[in-house]
Amino acid sequence: MPVIEVERLRKQYGERTAVADVSFSVNEGEIFGILGPNGAGKTTTVECIGGLRRADGGRLRVLGLDPVGDRSRVVAELGVQLQHSELPPNLKVGEALRLYSSFYERPADWRELLEVLGLGPQAGTRYGKLSGGQQQRLSIALALVGNPRVAILDELTTGLDPAARRDTWELIESVRDRGVTILLVTHFMAEAERLCDRVAVIDTGRVVALDTPAELTARLDVQQRIRFVPSVPIEDSLLSELPEVESVSRRGDEVLVVGGADALAAVAARLARQGVLAHRLRVEQPSLDDAFLAITGRDEVADPGPRVRPLRHDR
Repeated sequence: MPVIEVERLRKQYGERTAVADVSFSVNEGEIFGILGPNGAGKTTTVECIGGLRRADGGRLRVLGLDPVGDRSRVVAELGVQLQHSELPPNLKVGEALRLYSSFYERPADWRELLEVLGLGPQAGTRYGKLSGGQQQRLSIALALVGNPRVAILDELTTGLDPAARRDTWELIESVRDRGVTILLVTHFMAEAERLCDRVAVIDTGRVVALDTPAELTARLDVQQRIRFVPSVPIEDSLLSELPEVESVSRRGDEVLVVGGADALAAVAARLARQGVLAHRLRVEQPSLDDAFLAITGRDEVADPGPRVRPLRHDR
């Protein structure tokens, strides 16, 4: 039985339909990603799964339980990290974890979580004095302190610098290694490629694609882009006459070759025969960014404006 089951989920706010028809399932031990443009219905979907909002239609199950009807049982097994959550600025890290652990019958050892998440030195630090990365780590710790089998993480690394983002990715992988199934909402395609076993792309309240990041990318008919600086000047015709090459262009000393799947091998062989070295060689392959653009018809916004909600414990 899947850990999370979503069937034809629908949610409206007055006349506006936030989620029109969303269906997917998440298997035990997966990191399952939800991608989509701003306003696509991602956060509403996970808030319904977490029982924070009541769906207007469809069927939801978490560990076989109704998130609303079986609220207390679901809360005991589910950890939620909300988008841009915050705590009172004077609350200390250790105090927050001790308080949240008291909400559960069988909590995790919050002192151990401090160390696992790299927050041991900040145990006595007030929330308002933490860096953005430390606040995110604390938010994850609070989502895990109940010893959940499932964790929902919404826009986990929005607003973090690249180093803090990479550290958080490693942290999420370690959380999965502890046996926690993770539902991850993200705007970052690199994050989804790095972490997710499968992803669902939601657009205008509907699932428009569902597969592994690699398979979504493999469906694209996108050509290779090969960039290099030749060791000696060459004519464009040296490469443009190759059947595998579609175009050759230049930006300063750099040559850009666009071609099919076999273009790199053909270009490398032709340069080698002419005794030309390819300096600063880069090969750009299709990415999940390209797949997202092809599926939704628009680029994603990597860092939307803040939408602050207080962390809370609803039973």
